[in-house]
Amino acid sequence: MELVESVSPTIESLMATHRERRAHWYAHEIIPWERGRSYADEPWDESQATLSPIARTALHVNLLTEDNLPYYYAKLATSFPEDSPMAEWARLWTAEEAQHGSAMREYLLVSRNCDPVKLEDDRLETTTRGWATDVVDPVDLFVYTSAQELATRISHRNAGSLADDEAAFQLMKRIAADENHHFLFYRGVTTAMLKEAPTQVIGSIYKVLSNFEMPGTTIPGFSRKAMEMARAGVYNMRIHAEQVVQPLLREWNIGSLDGLSGAAAQAQDKIMSLYDDLLVAAEDFETRLAKRKKRLTRT
Repeated sequence: MELVESVSPTIESLMATHRERRAHWYAHEIIPWERGRSYADEPWDESQATLSPIARTALHVNLLTEDNLPYYYAKLATSFPEDSPMAEWARLWTAEEAQHGSAMREYLLVSRNCDPVKLEDDRLETTTRGWATDVVDPVDLFVYTSAQELATRISHRNAGSLADDEAAFQLMKRIAADENHHFLFYRGVTTAMLKEAPTQVIGSIYKVLSNFEMPGTTIPGFSRKAMEMARAGVYNMRIHAEQVVQPLLREWNIGSLDGLSGAAAQAQDKIMSLYDDLLVAAEDFETRLAKRKKRLTRT
């Protein structure tokens, strides 16, 4: 906590930059309300959906991940003193994130690209299950949110690209841009802490990145849906390695840090091997996927 307090001026500066950089947007200008029809008069049927099954799965999962926002806010709010600049950031971040879930739900319901009963049942179950994390150290939290916001940006953008609908694409593009702004904030704070205490922060970077997990695992059927999204290129091991881990290691100049203690130097070596390890796992997944496609083609 002392380390976080030492970079408070940077936190305040990054928050001010965020307010200036992010243009607030309005979902009602993107949602195609003219497509709306009464569910009471015309109950939902899958034949009414206009998006592919995988596009609908991706949007469904991404929305339910956003629905656990109360737990994410609670984690941020209870991790820092009320008089710290992070308390102000937690409220600002939550206000912006809340727009994402409501806008995605409005789109799916208006466009009839979801089973409204299933969506609500899954929301209730996901939120009831809650969300918990092993990330308790405030330094770990900044490292985690740096990776998580970047990963979320990519997942949202790719989900929108899968959707053969300009409204869905524009909505997810706008949400992904917000996630990028949030990523820049968390990454910036982590960068400042790394300059202040490289030995301490590099340990957090290894701890978080070596056991990274997105916060949507409580979603009903998550494993199956995540696998479908991985196959479709929404988010998978290669994307994680090449578009999340590698850029972060490059931004934080992990390989160039010197003067580290024994344990920190070991963590540095392990961090630098993470990317290669992830690529090996990605190639293994892609090989198995190619074999599966080949078998299906034969049958």
